[in-house]
Formats: sequence, structure tokens, C-alpha cells
Amino acid sequence: MTTRARGYVTVTWPEANARRLARQHLSGAVPGLSPADAVGAMLGTHAQVLSAAELSVGLRGAGLTRTDVRTALWADDPARRTLVKTFGPRGTVHLLPAADLPLWTGALSAVPTGPNPFPKDARMTPDQVEEVVAAIGAALTGAELTVDELSDEVVARTGPWAGDLVMPGFQEMWPRWRQVLHLAGHRGVLAYAPNRGRRATYTNPGYTPLPGPEAQAELVERYLYAYGPATPAHFARWLAAPKRWAEGLFASLAGAGSGAGSGSGSGSGSGAIEEVVFEDAGPTWVAAGDTEFPAGPVRGVRLLPYFDAFAIASQPRERLFPGRAFERALGGGQAGNYPVLLVDGTVAGVWHQRRSGKRITVTVEPLESSEPLPAERLRELEDEVERVGAIMEGRAELTVGAVSVGPHA
Repeated sequence: MTTRARGYVTVTWPEANARRLARQHLSGAVPGLSPADAVGAMLGTHAQVLSAAELSVGLRGAGLTRTDVRTALWADDPARRTLVKTFGPRGTVHLLPAADLPLWTGALSAVPTGPNPFPKDARMTPDQVEEVVAAIGAALTGAELTVDELSDEVVARTGPWAGDLVMPGFQEMWPRWRQVLHLAGHRGVLAYAPNRGRRATYTNPGYTPLPGPEAQAELVERYLYAYGPATPAHFARWLAAPKRWAEGLFASLAGAGSGAGSGSGSGSGSGAIEEVVFEDAGPTWVAAGDTEFPAGPVRGVRLLPYFDAFAIASQPRERLFPGRAFERALGGGQAGNYPVLLVDGTVAGVWHQRRSGKRITVTVEPLESSEPLPAERLRELEDEVERVGAIMEGRAELTVGAVSVGPHA
């Protein structure tokens, strides 16, 4: 039960964790939940490994399968495509709800960039960046192009400089213009289209971004609804944005009446967000008025795939990944490098799946005990493995032992 201290609501880790799990639909699969609703609740599904994204979505809804996700993404009738694969938070490939793309592009395109990470001779001027983004949008309007076809179009529309092979790629050098591929996604002029054979293609989804301030304010509120309480530093890390910029954004949304982190007055001011007391994180925030938290403990077993949104966004990370889990399941501090076993809402192991036809072998490695899993936990784990098999449209079987594979296997 939440309490008040210094005029602010005080939130415990178990309360915050239980609410996040419930709002992520991980307390129990939700009947009738659509893939787009599941992705929206997560604030995007990391999709660099598409099979992991399919499992993340499927775990949230009762009866959802990977076919449902693929239909929402690639349906022959574009009107039925309720998901978009594009560049989302942190500049990485995500699934996003199509209906939310104006919000996402408006917010992401207005996030300030940090120092240019590329060597001086590989960089583009601001004018060249704008020229390339415009060329990408024009080339992809009404078209579905592979990256090589898009490259030809961009160079033809800008100049030979855009095609200079100066960008390190996977065992090769890429043309200069490729450094703004994710920016074109953030501007709303590029998204993935259905594969052509094994080759990815891109198109212009044709969405107009919302104004930046409006979009960013709504994104903060949605983020806090899904993952709050959270600090500006948590938000900046999740978005890969400058911390000082995030602090200014939160301060502007807090409003003069909410204390804006000063520790004075009550947390019930007139802003869009409200300060609470949470762990030792300093000024921490929820959406205004959103101060109800579950009183009961989290129960149950869950298997989360690579880069599941819950594991990436939940903070403080050392509470979600206690003890050995912090080293074994974080892979050097980067959440998502390993699929994780949740027991009562806490990371308690890692796991791996290996598929051969319809057969899926799921190997789970509990971390904190050398003793066999209690019978009740083993039954719950077997049920969760069966769910994984159903979502991935195969027959899954459980083995318990060491997981020897590395990240992203």
C-alpha cells in the first residue's frame, strides 16, 4: 500500500514492479488483446531479432501467435497493417503501432543529438543530412526498395558524395548516406516493407509527425504510465537522449505547483507529471494522479525473450536483476542480451530455445540455487514453455541445465 512522506506518495520496489508487470500484461495474458495493443503497452517492441519480437508480443495476449504478429505487420491489405517496423527508441529497430507513428516520429525527430560519433572525413553537413533525408522520402514514396536500390536513388538525387564508401558495416564499407537511415525513420519518411525474398525492403509510410513538444510530452506520460516511477535519467537512458535535455523536459512537465524536484510542497501540483518518493533514486516521477499501486506480491513464472521491453526499461536495474542475475543475465550491463526467467517478478535465470522443424527445445538455467526447482515452480515453468511453443507455432519441451550460448544466439 502506498504511503506519503514529506507530502509525496512513497512507492516501494515491490509495488512499482507489480504495477509495471500488470501494465505490461505480464501478470496474466489478456484475452482479446491485439498485437498493436500489446506493442503499445510496451511502448514499442525491439525487433532486431524478429522472432524475439513475435514472442514478446505473444506473451502479452491470450491465444496470440507469431502469425497474428506477422499479419498485423505484413498483411496483403495495407489497411490491415496495424504494426510498423521502423527505427524506434535508441535508434534501434522496433515494432510500433501504426496508429502511434505520428506520435513516435514527432517525439523522436525532436530529440537533440549528441556529439557526432563518426570520423571527420565520414561526416555530413547539416545541409547534406537534410538533402539525404528528403531524397530518401521522395525515393520511397509509393515504392518498396532494397537498401542497394535506395542507395542508387539517393546518390542520383543528391550527388556522388552520398555514395562514398566511408561507413564501417558488417565486414564491408557502406556509403556515407547510410548514417542517417535511422534519422529518416525518426522523421517518418522510412519504414520497413515486406521482405523481397530474404532481402529487406523499405517504403515511405506516409505519416505526418506530430509537433515535437506535444509528442514528447505525451511520450513522457506514456512512459511513466508503463514504467514509472522513473527519473529523467531513466527516461534518457531508455530513449538514448541527453540527460540534461530530459531533466529540462521533466521540469517543464512538472509545472510550478508540483515542486519540480525541489522537495518542497506536496506532489499533487498542476503539472502533467507528479513527484513521488521511490527507492534512493532522488526526484522520481509518475503521470499526474497516477499514484495507485497494487498491494499484493507478484506471483508466477515468465520467460522473456531477447530485448523484451520490460527487462530493458525497468529501473533500478539492480532490483530487477539481483545477485548473480546482475552479472549473468545483463551481459556487461546491457539488458536484453540474454532471454530471462522471471520468478515472482524478479530475474532468477536465463534460458535459450533451439528449433528444429516444429520441435522447440527450451533450456532454462536457474541462477541462485543448485537445488532442483520445487515441484510447483517446475509445473509453472512447464506451462510457460508450453505457451512459448504455442506462440511460436511449434511443440516446446523443457530441459533444466546450464545455458552455454552467448548473447544474441
